[in-house]
Amino acid sequence: MTGASYPLRFRSAEARGTRIGRPLRLFGRVHGVDEALLDRIGRAFSERDEPAAALAAALRLPPGADGRVTRAQVSAALAEVGASAVDGPPRVPAPGGRADLDERPAALEQFLPHVTAVPGWVDWELVDEGAAVLRRLGQNAADVLLQLSLVGGYRFGGPTDLLAATGALTGGTLQRLARTQEWTVALSEPGALRPGGPAWRATVQVRLTHALVGASFTGPGGAGTEPWDTARWGLPANQADQAATLGLFDGTVILGCRALGVPVPPSDSRALMHLWKWVGHLLGVHPDFLVDDEWARHRLDHHVLLAQAGVSDAGPRLARAVVAAQAERTYPGPAWWRPWRARWERERMLSMLTVFLGVRSMRELGLPLRPPWAHAYLLPLNTWRYRVAGRSRRGRERLERWGRRRSDAILASYRPVAPAGHEETAGQRQSVGE
Repeated sequence: MTGASYPLRFRSAEARGTRIGRPLRLFGRVHGVDEALLDRIGRAFSERDEPAAALAAALRLPPGADGRVTRAQVSAALAEVGASAVDGPPRVPAPGGRADLDERPAALEQFLPHVTAVPGWVDWELVDEGAAVLRRLGQNAADVLLQLSLVGGYRFGGPTDLLAATGALTGGTLQRLARTQEWTVALSEPGALRPGGPAWRATVQVRLTHALVGASFTGPGGAGTEPWDTARWGLPANQADQAATLGLFDGTVILGCRALGVPVPPSDSRALMHLWKWVGHLLGVHPDFLVDDEWARHRLDHHVLLAQAGVSDAGPRLARAVVAAQAERTYPGPAWWRPWRARWERERMLSMLTVFLGVRSMRELGLPLRPPWAHAYLLPLNTWRYRVAGRSRRGRERLERWGRRRSDAILASYRPVAPAGHEETAGQRQSVGE
C-alpha cells in the first residue's frame, strides 16, 4: 500500500467480497491479489470525472450567473456534432452555430473535446461488430443486465445509498429501468456510437446525469436529506464506482450469458469488450480502468469486489423494488392473461436470481428463493439456438433479427400506453438530467 487515504468502505467487507468473487476467480481465470491494483481502486474512490463535474457545476449555477450553462445549450451543442468519418476527426460544433446561442460557455466548450475526439485505439469495425454481438445475445443480455448486473450490484453499499438518496426508493423504478433498457438497446444499433449518433448522444447524457447527481450531493444546496458521508463512501459517482459499473456491463454480461448456455467465442468477446471500452471512455471512466481484454476485466472486477463494503439498508429495498416492478410492465395479450404473465415474469426473475446470486445474497437482499427452473429450460434452449441453429452466417443473422424483436418487446413492456396526441419522443426520453 502507498499510505494513501481511503474511505472507510474500502476493503471493509473483504472476506465477503472474496466469497462472492469465487465464481469470478474461477471462471475469470483470476490468480492472486495485486495490492498495487487495490491501492489504485482505493484512491479512485476519491476521484471524479473532472470535465463532466465542471460542466455540471456550470449547469447548476443560478440564472444570470457568469459562466452558467443551460440544458438547451448542451442539447444544441450535442445535436450539432456531425457523424464522424472512420478515418477522420469528428466535427466539433463551432460556437454561435445557432442564432439563439450567441456564445458557448467556457465549461461546455472545454467539455466537448472529451466526447468528440476519438482516441487512436478506437476500431469502428470492431465497435460495430460488438453491437452485432449485443444484438445476437438478445434476451440473454437483457436478463443478465437486469439481474446479475443491476440487482447483483445492490449487494454493496455506496452506489445503492446514492441511488436511494436521489429518491429512487419513493417511486419511478419502472421509468428508471426503461431508460436503462433504452440506452443499452441503442448501443446495439450499427453506427449509433459514432460522434453525433443517437447512442453517442444518449451516452454523453448519461455521463452528465452522473455528474449532476454527484454535484447535487457535494455542491451547495445538496439534494439529500442528510449530507453525503464522503469519509465513509468516498465521492458520489466516483471513479472506482464508475469502473465497477462498467465491469457490470461488459465482463459480467459475457460470463452471465455463458452461464445461460450461450457460447461467447474470443472474437465476440473482443468485439463486445471494445464496444464497452469506447462507451466507458464516453462515460468519463479513467483510462486506468478501460480495457478491451475480457480477462483483464475479470481481474479488475475481482479486485473491485475485494474493495467493496457490505450490503447497506438501501440494497434490499432497491432489489425488492426492481422485482415488484415486473408486475407494472405492460405485457401483450388479453387483459385476463396479463396478471398471469406478470407473475410468470416475476417468478422467472427470482429463479434466475437465485442461481446468479446464490442463497446467501438472496437472503441479504430479502428476496425469496426459487428453484432453478428458469436455467433448466434456458440452457438447452440456448444450446440449440446458438450452437446448432446459429452456427452459420444465416443463423447468426436470424439471431440478430430475433434479438431486435426481443429488444423491441422488452422496451414496449416498460412503456405505458400513451394517450393519443401525447406520444413521448426519443429526444424527450434522452433529455439531459434524466
